[in-house]
Amino acid sequence: MKPLAERLRPKDLDGYLGQTQIVGKDKPLRKIIEKGDMHSCIFWGPPGVGKTTLALIIAKSLKRPFSQLSAINAGVKDIREAISKAKNQQFFDRATPILFIDEIHRFSKSQQDALLGAVETGTLTLIGATTENPSFEVIPALLSRCQVYVLEYHSPEELKRLADTALAEDEFLKEKKINIKEYDLLLRFSGGDARKLLNCLEIVIQSHDGENELIIDNALVEASIQQNIVRFDKSGEMHYDLISAFIKSIRGSDPDATVYYLARMLSGGEDPLFICRRMIIAASEDIGLANPNALLLANNCFQAVHKIGAHEGRIPMSQTAIYLALSPKSNSAYMAINAAMASVKETGNVPVPLHLRNAPTQLMKDLNYGANYKYAHDFDKNYVDQSYLPDSLTNMKYYKSQSNAAEEKLNAHLKKLKDNKSNS
Repeated sequence: MKPLAERLRPKDLDGYLGQTQIVGKDKPLRKIIEKGDMHSCIFWGPPGVGKTTLALIIAKSLKRPFSQLSAINAGVKDIREAISKAKNQQFFDRATPILFIDEIHRFSKSQQDALLGAVETGTLTLIGATTENPSFEVIPALLSRCQVYVLEYHSPEELKRLADTALAEDEFLKEKKINIKEYDLLLRFSGGDARKLLNCLEIVIQSHDGENELIIDNALVEASIQQNIVRFDKSGEMHYDLISAFIKSIRGSDPDATVYYLARMLSGGEDPLFICRRMIIAASEDIGLANPNALLLANNCFQAVHKIGAHEGRIPMSQTAIYLALSPKSNSAYMAINAAMASVKETGNVPVPLHLRNAPTQLMKDLNYGANYKYAHDFDKNYVDQSYLPDSLTNMKYYKSQSNAAEEKLNAHLKKLKDNKSNS
């Protein structure tokens, strides 16, 4: 038997759940579909909000040939085969086929490059789906040829309606006596994800199959979910609890707890790139100048996981997480930027000192822009004593070093420069 989420997948826009901002009455994408036209586009949104379903509906509504690739296991060869198939169909005067690529953000640059020609010439219509910001994950040349549509989490009202629809219309469930008394935990576990809601509902029902009448309340949902799935919710409270524990374990220099929470998140299905991004932040916020190599390793880890995927990616993720936990800690850079931002908020747009201003025109030079600026490289040890902060902020100290070998070495270097200058 197909999963409930698959059985309930809508076949047309009238049955499509939510996303009224793009497919509601008189909205842009709906108008395009109703006109019988379609352009290459990217659907950007969190999991379970209908990206794949919308692509299928578009293909069916426009009577277009439809093929699908997953960026997790497809390569350049698969892309070229899809393009070749699309070109062959052109000879029979058929409608332009639609190529749907799920998780397109996982494609490498070369894989995305392979799509460019076919998209530009109209050989096929590309519909990509991504949970990541396409501005960062899709190459500019491909992004410029695609319209981006943003899909949003489903509202609680939409999910309640979906659950009621499942009980009333599904060919198997409508024959059963099932009543949802409380929706709270179903909604919390689903976290705006329609697929997850239906999966949770199905688990609850299957856990009590055979009962004459089933009343679903919060207690029943919690007991059923705990018995049947890993209690990790990528969109709910557990998501934030685990990532918080992970970061705090890194900050607290506990490698065992760090790798444990990493395993919890990976086992629960957390997006590995989300974890990698948080390690990059931790490398600057909690380790910072005490070990600048931490940021390099965290960034390289992100790139590695992006290239090789989650399964093998767990190894460099473990390496990086343990390294961060074992690294000396300093939040001086984090505290410095916070203090500087607070100062900017309080003092506003204080004028930049004239000697530091750029002077690309004669008028600016006549106004003393850049006058008396001392070029540090013209001086001994590339250092010269001059003021850089605005006059009203001359005595402000935003960066306060902390006690660790790396920062102490940097501060000793700066102190030596200043002492030598004052003694000269």
